[in-house]
Amino acid sequence: MEHPRRFDPGDPLLAALRRLCLGFPGADEKVSHGHPAFFTKKIFAMFGAVVKGDHADDRYARSVLFLVHVDERDAVDADARFFTPAYWGPYGWRGLDLTADELDWGEVGELIEDSYRLTAPKRLVAELDTPG
Repeated sequence: MEHPRRFDPGDPLLAALRRLCLGFPGADEKVSHGHPAFFTKKIFAMFGAVVKGDHADDRYARSVLFLVHVDERDAVDADARFFTPAYWGPYGWRGLDLTADELDWGEVGELIEDSYRLTAPKRLVAELDTPG
């Protein structure tokens, strides 16, 4: 069964996230479980999330999900701006609501880059690190 689309393709927050994510070497986009997902061999970011047990709740519909290194999880979990998404959370993923006041896109870019580094093949990470 195909999941229903849970995003607006013309959403300006998605467009901004797309520009960041598709700037990484080898990055591409697909729709997975109704949400835009950015990946190389593995997903490194997603747009939108649901809460476990209530798929009708759109509270996090305009958020970004990213993988957090195990050494950083406690710090991220202590920050009230972040949430643990349903289904992805137990695997180290966290989310940030992109509609939050005073959103720092530089920070969003850093979170996505860290997630990319955790999931991308070594050759693509090396390409990211090559100057020029």
